[in-house]
Order: sequence, then structure tokens, then C-alpha cells
Amino acid sequence: MNVLVIGAGAVGIGLAASMLSQNANVSLFARGETAKAIKENGIKRCGLFEHYSFGKDEVKVYESYKEIPKDTVEYVFITSKTTANDDISKKLNEHRQILKAGFKIIIFQNGFGNDEPYLRFFSKKEVFSARLITGFTRPERHISEVTVYTEPILIGSLQNQDHSDLKPIADMITASGIRCELTDEVDKYLWAKMLYNCALNPLGAILDVPYGKLTESEYSKELMNSIIDEIFEVIKASEYETLWDNSDEYKALFYSKLVPDTYNHYSSTHQDIKRKIKTEIDSLTGKVIELGERNNVDVSTNKIIYNLTKSIESDF
Repeated sequence: MNVLVIGAGAVGIGLAASMLSQNANVSLFARGETAKAIKENGIKRCGLFEHYSFGKDEVKVYESYKEIPKDTVEYVFITSKTTANDDISKKLNEHRQILKAGFKIIIFQNGFGNDEPYLRFFSKKEVFSARLITGFTRPERHISEVTVYTEPILIGSLQNQDHSDLKPIADMITASGIRCELTDEVDKYLWAKMLYNCALNPLGAILDVPYGKLTESEYSKELMNSIIDEIFEVIKASEYETLWDNSDEYKALFYSKLVPDTYNHYSSTHQDIKRKIKTEIDSLTGKVIELGERNNVDVSTNKIIYNLTKSIESDF
């Protein structure tokens, strides 16, 4: 099995190590200092679950699509920031000779609708999405640390396509120590993650606090409640579904378990702002606003949070 991982951050390195541990042939697309670090040190997965270490001769690193042999890639894992999707999808299309017949693209990212840039060039039966809420960090450029695990990685199709060909991928990730399953309801689980991320990520970044602190102020709680209420209205108007019947049902779980379980966690949006790089706000709150405006749903609180985040980004 030949797997190309595009995006050599914490998630990409973690999944690459998982697949390597099951004897897959794995290549990473990386550039700059990250490519150099992997070429010199190989990669490691540490933290929760079994630790893996692979030397520099056990993992290939490509810095250009032109370097990748033709007709070799069977699976593409997209683990980059969502801000790169437009460019990655175009580049894959321009270099589709590297893709083997029957190839599959699996998107392991935050947000909703990240398959859309790829569907411009590839068919519905070639593009799949994953819900990933396992926490990965990157203490060094070539090391991925699994820091949080609550539920399995879930893989499916937002376009109602057969995903049975992806079972070997799910089985191999599971065998590496991180449980992974296929689902016919990946949209429901992605919206569950959207509810969590949109309520916490940008607000925590704006206020410079971990998730748990947001629940200790009546003012931030009021904002989060409004964000959640608006998203439920968007889901309903867009004819999507999630795992709860209404926003009150979700908020009961959100405040009693979801936030307490990750009380001290700082969001990826917070980390991006601290590093002064563009955030994934367009794939999170931006997507809520897009769908809200399309369906005449009031998303004014989400717009305020979006505009504040974009205002911070404008200095980068």
C-alpha cells in the first residue's frame, strides 16, 4: 500500500507513523525546515498509545510533486491546514499522473466542506472525509505526540459514496493503537466537531485563554450559547443533521463533559495566532456564515467572532 501524506504537521506525522508501523509504504510531502528535519531524523510518534520511531531511510520525503514517481500513490492523506486546500487540490490535479488507478483522497482536517476544493477536479467516489478529534502536538518538527484521545477517528463520504475500499486504512490505523472506524454518518460527526470548535476555538484565541476558562464567565458563556444556537439553526436550514435534537441537549453535554475533559487545552486557532500565521477560521466559523447567509439564518454572533479573528489576522 502506497500512501502520500500531504501536510507534515503533528497530525500528518502521527498518521504517517501509524501507517508505517503496519508496513505501508509512506511518503510525506514537506518543505523547508520540516523536510530537512525528517530527512535527517526520520519521524516519531509518542505520547498516548504505543510509541514508534522510523529512521530517515524508512520514510520518503518529497518537496516537489515532480519528484513523486508516476502511477504510485494509492491513498492521499490531506493533513495540512485548510488554508492550503485550494493550492493542494490544484497541484494534485496538475500532477495526477502520480495517482494510481482507483486512488482515494482522505481529508483529515478541521472544519466542514473541505472536500469542495477537491471535488472541482476529482470525482465524488475519489474524495472522502475524516472526523478526527484525537489531539496531536509537534514538540519537534519530526515528532508527533498524541496528547488527547476521546473517540475513534471516523472516515466516510460527505457525498454518500461507498467507502468500503477504505477499510484497510481504518484497520491499519486501529492496529497502530489509535482506533479508527468507517461511518455512513460522517456529516453528523463533522458537525458535532464544528459545534465544539466554533464555540471554543476562536473565542479562546481572542481572549487568550484555554477552553475551560471560557465557561467561568457569564459573558463568554452567553457568546458560546449564541454561537451554538445559531449553528443548530444553520444545520436545520441546510438540511444537514448532527447527533443532538436541539441546542439545549448539546449544551448540556458541552458544559458537563466536553469542556471539562479538555479544560486546559488551548485551541489550534490560539496556537496559530501566537505563531502569527493565518488560522482555519474560514473552514470553521466562515462555513457557518456561508451556509447561514445562503439559507437566511441569523448568524450575527458568529460574524462578530469571525470579524474579530480576521482583524487579529490582518496584522500577520
